[in-house]
Amino acid sequence: MQFENENIYHIYNQGNNRQQIFFTRDNYMFFLQKIKDYILPFSDILAWCLMPNHFHLMIYVNKAKLDFINQNINRTRTLNQSLAIMLRSYTRAINLQENRTGSLFRERTKALCLTRNTELTPSYFNSEFGTVLNIDMPELNYVQVCFEYIYKNPIKAGLVNAPEDWEFTSYLDFTGIRNWQLINRKRIEEFITC
Repeated sequence: MQFENENIYHIYNQGNNRQQIFFTRDNYMFFLQKIKDYILPFSDILAWCLMPNHFHLMIYVNKAKLDFINQNINRTRTLNQSLAIMLRSYTRAINLQENRTGSLFRERTKALCLTRNTELTPSYFNSEFGTVLNIDMPELNYVQVCFEYIYKNPIKAGLVNAPEDWEFTSYLDFTGIRNWQLINRKRIEEFITC
């Protein structure tokens, strides 16, 4: 994955062999803390949804690379490295909790750039309504469609009947039902039509 400043990315991964990655409410909360610690320093979060066997993040990258001081040594870390550290750390904790070994997530985490059309990013998005071109129509814009897709994920999986019924999504924060302060509402308003 190569992240670039001032672009929006849809980041997602699922359990290896589609296995469960969250076993308790505490696991979901622990993963959210990891997002806060490892992703938030680099980006603004526009949307997130944690499902029993996968996760989705939509982020706006402010800085793809940051300097950190660790034990009086100045080191540079990229968002890509920080994401990898986050997933490894979470995997170690779950392996310990579940008395298991090995990979928890699929080998490759996906990160699709939603704001740039290059040879690496498709100019279309397959949705439940068919193929949507990444065009300048707010209701059909790739960013808008992906934003809504993330929130509809628990419904599509048959876990709930409405997005506000799933606790582990930023939909509750976006709509003002809850205020966990992980998303950046001001940044969302720049890209999403409500």
